[in-house]
Amino acid sequence: MIDNEALDAGLGDADDDDFDLDEAFDSQLPENRYLDRELSWLAFNQRVLELAEDPTLPVLERANFLAIFASNLDEFFMVRVAGLKRRIVTGLAVPTNVGRAPQDVLADISGDAHALQLRHADVWTTMVKPALSDAGIDIVTYDTLAEEERTRLYDYFQAQVFPVLMPLAVDPAHPFPYISGLSLNLAIRIRNARTGRQEFARLKVPPMLPRFVEVSREGDKIRYLPLEELIASHLEDLFPGMEVLDHHTFRLTRNEDVVIEEDETENLIQALEAELLRRRFGPPIRLEVTDDMDDVTLSLLIDELDITDHEVYHLPGLLDLRALFGLGKIDRPELRYPPHVPTTAVAFQPAEQNGRADIFAAIRQGDVLVHHPYESFATSVQAFLEQAARDPHVLAIKQTLYRTSGDSPIVQALIDAAEAGKQVLALVEVKARFDEANNIVWARKLEKAGVHVVYGLVGLKTHCKLALVIREEDGKLRSYSHIGTGNYNPKTSRIYEDFGLFTKDEQVGRDLTRLFNELSGYAIEKKFKRLLVAPLHLRKGLLRAIDKERRNAEAGKPARIRIKANSMVDEQIIDALYRASQAGVPVEVWVRGICSLKPGVEGMSENITVRSILGRYLEHSRIFAFENGGDPQVYIGSADMMHRNLDRRVEALVRIVAPAHLKELSDLFDLAMSESTSSWHLGSDGAWTRHSIDDDGKPLPDLQDRTMQRIHRRRRARAVR
Repeated sequence: MIDNEALDAGLGDADDDDFDLDEAFDSQLPENRYLDRELSWLAFNQRVLELAEDPTLPVLERANFLAIFASNLDEFFMVRVAGLKRRIVTGLAVPTNVGRAPQDVLADISGDAHALQLRHADVWTTMVKPALSDAGIDIVTYDTLAEEERTRLYDYFQAQVFPVLMPLAVDPAHPFPYISGLSLNLAIRIRNARTGRQEFARLKVPPMLPRFVEVSREGDKIRYLPLEELIASHLEDLFPGMEVLDHHTFRLTRNEDVVIEEDETENLIQALEAELLRRRFGPPIRLEVTDDMDDVTLSLLIDELDITDHEVYHLPGLLDLRALFGLGKIDRPELRYPPHVPTTAVAFQPAEQNGRADIFAAIRQGDVLVHHPYESFATSVQAFLEQAARDPHVLAIKQTLYRTSGDSPIVQALIDAAEAGKQVLALVEVKARFDEANNIVWARKLEKAGVHVVYGLVGLKTHCKLALVIREEDGKLRSYSHIGTGNYNPKTSRIYEDFGLFTKDEQVGRDLTRLFNELSGYAIEKKFKRLLVAPLHLRKGLLRAIDKERRNAEAGKPARIRIKANSMVDEQIIDALYRASQAGVPVEVWVRGICSLKPGVEGMSENITVRSILGRYLEHSRIFAFENGGDPQVYIGSADMMHRNLDRRVEALVRIVAPAHLKELSDLFDLAMSESTSSWHLGSDGAWTRHSIDDDGKPLPDLQDRTMQRIHRRRRARAVR
């Protein structure tokens, strides 16, 4: 049994009332101590782009990183840039995290974003596209096609493309059409053969059709034609009797952030559905055009879309390189990362070769820590919930759902449990950005099956990843809990790196029971034993733990702080780390994306090291480790170091206590922060430098590859035993 009283002594919540933030952090720090969060985000996407530039990576993976870069940048404009513009327009131009006006930050963003998009286009045209061609995958132009190929493609155009095209003319009888966000369009200038008058028309490239049309296939050699080129080559069919003078491709990005005043609406679902409709008509914030667009067409677009010259991005080659995701269907394993099949966690491996593991029996043997995607989501989290759904001894299941897949077996397990007569509570976060519509659909499906569906607390997103199963055993009720760092999503679990803890610990069960009751009720007010929970206690708990490391260092006791997060932005947390560094505490920050912390500044952060690792999997887990005078205090959970996570979301961290699990997390940090591991290093000036080659010019080992190897060795050792 775990000694919960001993745990209380180390938890940040146990004596919050005795912790005075002002008294703990009264020393002065320089004003210019933060890196701009928006520029830091662009630097993160630059690291993604550097993977596409890496000739040592398989070429289809490089193409995939180009698509990821494009998708990331779209969301950045739709949310972050849109937010800055909204604050400027509404007069809420409060200073950013670096104390500068949003107008100034927007100007810096524009400069960096223009440079990055040009670099992105250049990587495609001069590096990845030729490398694909060398591998037998050609993206061709219409003028290079043979006559027989043109004839065959014309038949395809007439049968599959022409019927769904909708050319829209602009003249006194036809106003300028609405241009939807992220759509790919052709701007066409035509001349009326009868009147000689020049007109403008817009043609949307149908998003439901494949962007790359197959021209030919011979063995491993395949040729594609972009759909917009096929359409542009047959514009005469769309404008009979007209002379087509010119055509150019363009793409518009709109503000697609959703803002809901929850305290002013009676029905969150109805309000969200209405806001999603308004999202489609958000103001334009970026116009991408091909660099050969003529001035007449460009001026018309700028005027009609009410956009500024600074918001226009002139790009060579293909627009919207998200289309490169479509190359994923090509069956060329040698052009991808070597395949990796997730292994079943040792604790959940069945006793018999073709048998089914008893998940509850395994958890009764002790806490189980699972590392996805190296260890299977299907044979751990999914199996846990599916077994609970069919187990006659299970009385209730409670779960949070932030993002899940369209055909989720998790959702189906909850439905099966409800139909079997169990009490099932699903807390569905319908406000998960860009998943709102999907979550509304699944919330209603769950309700129809008899699941108790709640939508969390007013003003707070429920971001924590929690599942609780109540099972009757020997006349008593026992709790089985799962606390994770990632979503209950079988699809993303294959590419997102995450941890999940399974435990039968009674204290964790009581904590989750109370937390679920509060989530389905009105407020998060109570303190917890083995959990740190936002919005009331998580920030203070972490600050208290950081300050304890500072005091331990000053007293000559062992002290060290290690944090792994997606983002490090929160000023209070950063300032606490600065003060710990000033006291001599070694601080290691492992961040995937944004980092506003400046490491290596003399007198402030010379004891802070910041690393970033990107690769085949998206690093997504959050870990918080404190030396605690020799009694390590380590948490995993869902919270990033951002204001929204600490103050405006329900987040939960759980303390890891098993010695083997503490060692596993410590070893992972050792590897990630090692100079001999491939990673990016952050400098005090905000520049990230990639360290991927050793002094002899050989590639440094990849963390994710080494983690795969370590987990496979662990499984083989179990098999031998």
